[in-house]
Parts: sequence; structure tokens; C-alpha cells
Amino acid sequence: MAGTATPATTLLGKQRVAHRIHTYAHDARAESYGSEAVDALAETVGVAARQILKTLVIKLDTGKLAVAVVPVPDMLSLKAAAAALGAGRAVMADRSEAERSTGYVFGGISPLGQRKILPTVIDASAMNWDRVLCSAGRRGVEIELAPADLVRLSGAVVAAVTAG
Repeated sequence: MAGTATPATTLLGKQRVAHRIHTYAHDARAESYGSEAVDALAETVGVAARQILKTLVIKLDTGKLAVAVVPVPDMLSLKAAAAALGAGRAVMADRSEAERSTGYVFGGISPLGQRKILPTVIDASAMNWDRVLCSAGRRGVEIELAPADLVRLSGAVVAAVTAG
């Protein structure tokens, strides 16, 4: 796929972080961008569904936006994410507010290279893998990298933030 350069991939290049870019044909009718990525990449790339991460923008009770990164098959615990980020509560951010703050389109929000640096929490389960995939900042484009590099470059805290 032509045009895989995004602020996220540019950051990885500047930081000389080992990574791979994977693309797939995004279907504009897809209802779940994460599930679409899992369906398109899990088998072809040779990863488990839980190695593919989704980036969720949340709003803390402080009024500030933050980012939570969790495996696609899992649900985010807003309470756990808020606690990990030092807040009492959180709700899902408004779509337009998330796009405006990150500089990415909904369904293609990357935890890397965002317009504004937001507090970020990555689910602890990501650290169980030697590699994970996350959005590169465009629908249909994923970055494969070591979870430690994702944590370092996003400035994230690592905590158990999935529900259940």
C-alpha cells in the first residue's frame, strides 16, 4: 500500500526503532476497526489476536484526555485506566475531540506520533509478547514492534486495564 508514512512511522524512523509495517485493505463498511485488523493480519503475520492492540482515547475526570492501549479482543476497564493514570474516573472521549487532539482519524489512532502528547496506559498483557501490533495512524496500516519500544516511545505506564 502506497503512502504508509505517518507521524507514527516517522517517529519510529527518527528513533531508529526496529519495526515492520503491515497493510491490509480497509473496508469502509467495517463496524469494528480492531476486529478488521485481527481478521486481516493475525494469520498472515503469524500473531495471536491479543498481540494486536487498539488505541482508545478516554477523558479523565480531570477534564484531560488520555490514551489506553489494550488487546483488540479485550474490553477496557475505564476505572482501572483512570486509576493507572492517577484519576478517579474516566469515560470514552468524544470522537471529534479524540481526532482533533491526536491528529489521527477515528479507527486509525496510533499511540505514537500524536499531535498532543497524552498520558498513556498500556495493558500489562502486552508485555507478555516479543512483538505487538498497533495502528500506524491510518486505517489499514499497522506497526509491528517490541512492546518495550511502544511503552518507551509513548511514555506510557503499564498496568492491568482490561475488564474481567
